Amino acid sequence: MTEKESEVHVEEDEDELDSKLNYKPPPLKTLQELQELDKDDESLAKYKKTLLGDGPVVADPSIPNVTVTRLTLVCDSAPGPITMDLTGDLEALKKKTFVLKEGSKYRAKICFKVNREIVSGLKYVQFTYRTGLKVDKATFMVGSYGPRPEEYEFMTPEEEAPKGLMARGNYCNKSFFTDDDKHDHLTWEWNLAIKKEWTE
Repeated sequence: MTEKESEVHVEEDEDELDSKLNYKPPPLKTLQELQELDKDDESLAKYKKTLLGDGPVVADPSIPNVTVTRLTLVCDSAPGPITMDLTGDLEALKKKTFVLKEGSKYRAKICFKVNREIVSGLKYVQFTYRTGLKVDKATFMVGSYGPRPEEYEFMTPEEEAPKGLMARGNYCNKSFFTDDDKHDHLTWEWNLAIKKEWTE
């Protein structure tokens, strides 16, 4: 499957999900337009300041509005951090294999920055393949975020790695970070090996 085909597939699935939820994204407004709305309402102004900060973050217009920096599999029993840098060479990342011990509890932590404008309805979508066949699809609603200099972190709910002889082996994951407007902020592939022991 080519990258272009996989993007189309994700968009179709998102449309299907949105129609089931009867969800319609709000009209797109700039940060300045949102700050000007209802500025006489003191409680709303305080809420917007909490959400949006004091003003627009000055950022290089040539960089993307959303930058996904890393994904970490947070697992207390792991001998060390299982982190992938998403700002570097994504082709090199495809050649690495991350190890997860069968039956271990873990969560995925995604770190990202919003640089200029509010982004609404961020989603993390992951397809998992084994021997070329899709075995799982997970969609996580990340939420809506305003620009700020610091990174945001999103943690998925805790999951348990599959276990047993049949579950052990190599899995290929295709991950997508998208939003309500179907902007593909980042698409990447990574490999995960489920093993009997961490150091096997």
